[in-house]
Amino acid sequence: MSVTIYHNPSCGTSRNTLAMIRQSGEEPEVIEYLKTPPSRARLVELIAALGISARELLREKGTPYAELGLADPNWSDDELIDFMLAHPILINRPIVVTPKGVRLCRPSELVLDLLDRPVDSFVKEDGEVVVAGKT
Repeated sequence: MSVTIYHNPSCGTSRNTLAMIRQSGEEPEVIEYLKTPPSRARLVELIAALGISARELLREKGTPYAELGLADPNWSDDELIDFMLAHPILINRPIVVTPKGVRLCRPSELVLDLLDRPVDSFVKEDGEVVVAGKT
């Protein structure tokens, strides 16, 4: 199975998602999107595959969201994508792509439905126990 994760190693949710993928027996393509941001075309593809608007992919916490005035509802999807390309930290994460679909894995256990052999249980970094089938 081909698995790609748009990953931020500083993010606990992203680290937990990556660990669940690896524990399922898959070695994903890991794209550290802050170092290697997606192209405009790829970001548009991801948003379409996620079935959400560009606004729904925006991350507020720990980003220049407020300083850039991105809460203003008048920004178009194209303009919001421009902001995400200029400031990749605005892209919420982790995004996981598999043949089973594309998903923003927040919380991290949302990745389980995308895997062929998901783990039965997993202990997150904060000690929370995830049990497959109870997502």
